[in-house]
Amino acid sequence: MAKIHPTAIVHEGADLHESVEVKAYAVIHENVKIGEGTIVGEHCVIDGHTTIGKNNVFYRFCSIGGIPQDKKYNNEITYLEIGDNNTIREYVTINTGTSQDVGVTRLGNDNWIMAYVHIAHDCQIGSHTIIANTVQLAGHIHVGDWAIIGGMSAAHQFIHIGAHSMTGGMSSIRQDIPPYVLGAGQPYKPAGINSEGLKRRGFTAEQIQVLREAYKVIYLRQLPLPDAITELKRLQGQHPDCADHLQVFLDFFSTSGRGIGRNNH
Repeated sequence: MAKIHPTAIVHEGADLHESVEVKAYAVIHENVKIGEGTIVGEHCVIDGHTTIGKNNVFYRFCSIGGIPQDKKYNNEITYLEIGDNNTIREYVTINTGTSQDVGVTRLGNDNWIMAYVHIAHDCQIGSHTIIANTVQLAGHIHVGDWAIIGGMSAAHQFIHIGAHSMTGGMSSIRQDIPPYVLGAGQPYKPAGINSEGLKRRGFTAEQIQVLREAYKVIYLRQLPLPDAITELKRLQGQHPDCADHLQVFLDFFSTSGRGIGRNNH
């Protein structure tokens, strides 16, 4: 049997691994599934059609799996999926998806989600991200692996934030942020490549230099975007050791919907 505090309320239809711990006054609803080793803190509420993986920690007063804050939502069944080894701090809210999108909000593995973060409906959050205190993510946002979003930042719906990017605190994010890019501001402005973060993740000096060249192609040379993409492909051919990393850039531009605001550099 899971370790459930006497004051907690767990619906008989919930599916909890025997190693799950549910602390005082937490509430877990019917259609919730929680995997091995996960801890649900005091006063947390986990609702909706929510599936949670292994070894997650939910600190006190989280609200997980609530219905979308979307007026078009009409009580249809939508989902929330949370992976493994995530740390989710106090007062975090994560909503289920909507039928206007894929119907699923997703959070990957090994993420560090700080206090008062809101992750709205249909967001797709990768793995190894850091989302700092009071960040507000509107609906349909995609965040790539290893991205860092500074505290008190807010992102417009449908934004894509690329892998390995770093956004400074109190940023107003209104357009897409490509992978590897460092920036901040109200509105957000790019300021170069997240070189320090890349070093910590094992990128070589040569690879970082090639990504700096890619940044110059995108932001500084004032090329039309199709020409910039052609130049990135040329860089791929010249630097095979960095080809996969440049492909992340190229894949990002093929899915970007709101543009990257190159004229505000």
